[in-house]
Amino acid sequence: MAGKYTPLEKYLSDLPASTHSIRLTFGQIETILAGRLSPSAYEDRRWWDHATEANHVSPRAWANAGWNVGDLDVAGEWVKFVRAR
Repeated sequence: MAGKYTPLEKYLSDLPASTHSIRLTFGQIETILAGRLSPSAYEDRRWWDHATEANHVSPRAWANAGWNVGDLDVAGEWVKFVRAR
């Protein structure tokens, strides 16, 4: 069963290998998801930092796609993903 954040995982997975980082606004991510981010994403950096923690299913989408959070501005509502090495 596909999860809420599977479209983000697919989006990042489909980026060319030559793309080493990408900055997305929360609005752009919600467009990719065709739905809203968790309210916690707008409130707390910790939501974005749990890339592999078992009880944080949603952030695994970028980790599963081979990306990490490189930079983040919760107040400015954007995140920069960087390709994991």
